[in-house]
Amino acid sequence: MYFGSIEAGGTKFVCAIGDEELNIVARESFPTTTPEETMTDVINFFKEYQAELASIGVGSFGPIDIHPDSATYGYITSTPKLAWQNYNFVGALKAAFDLPVAWTTDVNAAAYGEYYYGHGKGKRSVVYYTIGTGVGGGAIQNGHFIEGFSHPEMGHMLVVPHKDDHFEGACPFHGNCLEGMAAGPAVEKRLGMKGQDVPADHPYWEQEAYYIAQCAYNTTLMLSPDVIIFGGGVMKQAHMMERVHRHFTELLKNYVKTPDLAAYIVTPKLVDNAATIGCLAMAKDLLK
Repeated sequence: MYFGSIEAGGTKFVCAIGDEELNIVARESFPTTTPEETMTDVINFFKEYQAELASIGVGSFGPIDIHPDSATYGYITSTPKLAWQNYNFVGALKAAFDLPVAWTTDVNAAAYGEYYYGHGKGKRSVVYYTIGTGVGGGAIQNGHFIEGFSHPEMGHMLVVPHKDDHFEGACPFHGNCLEGMAAGPAVEKRLGMKGQDVPADHPYWEQEAYYIAQCAYNTTLMLSPDVIIFGGGVMKQAHMMERVHRHFTELLKNYVKTPDLAAYIVTPKLVDNAATIGCLAMAKDLLK
């Protein structure tokens, strides 16, 4: 028996096949172009394993409709990627395979992977953020995603600008929200170079860490999770976590007692596999 995973990102789709222990036995990625092109590649990938494929888990860029009782459940809705607006993602998969499909956001899928097999294993609550091309957040409490009328958009929480940062923000909706101040495009727009090209000793990294620490501060006081996980390309800077811990401590001022920071504010244990493992785990859970 095999399970399928689709990490549907704004730049590429990562498709994978996992066995019953969720070992990845095949993986391939395809550019995110149009639904007609990209989904043809996705469906052809899974057809090779169709005889043994039991279910598929999807973590998609959004916004998406997550409510099973909605007429547009399984759709990508008001995305800025025009070709994908109001696209019936789950419907396309079911038409091709007639299999159970688990459906959530890409960052929820990453949170799910870490909850079951990463730093969240054995914990009651996990919050996961991706700090990369955009900023997204997902939260899990006792095995269930925290959501209401829609999925959270925690990446757009407002942050207080650093005293030395005069950048107005790159988000067209909110200006100085977390994504507008700390995502990869904000770094590039502010400094004129990509984050991976900014030297580790550049003073900007203190500002970046300050914004991420504000995110951890807000999350701590709103949700009191057992662990906060920061993934994405920005967090691959080896020096970032020490800075984030320091700024977080300064912001919190011992108001509440958190777990030890080395185990409380962390990067993903599953590294770049968090969303893929999360999608596979969701697919497997559909059969329980």
